[in-house]
Amino acid sequence: MKIGYSRVSSTDQHLARQIKALKKAKCEKIFEEKQSGKSTENRPELQVAIAYVRQGDTLVIASLDRLSRNYDDASDIIKQIRDKQVKMEVLDALFLSMQTGDSDMDK
Repeated sequence: MKIGYSRVSSTDQHLARQIKALKKAKCEKIFEEKQSGKSTENRPELQVAIAYVRQGDTLVIASLDRLSRNYDDASDIIKQIRDKQVKMEVLDALFLSMQTGDSDMDK
């Protein structure tokens, strides 16, 4: 199952562009959040999305910066979903989602 996650930083911004892209990517469920990406702890919909995904699912985001604003947070989130055997798809950077067949490269 494809699960989408969309985020903007403030309530006066719009999620429409991201949601349109996630629907086009065939996401069956989309979590929406209007919250700063400064901390993952203050993003309840992200936490719900991570808890929701199951083994074999794919978490889809429109852009990597919608998931996190820094490397450490992104790395932690990716580890959480990979530990659940969930894939990740980044729509504006599909090369991040590609499987090469090399177990070291595909980590």
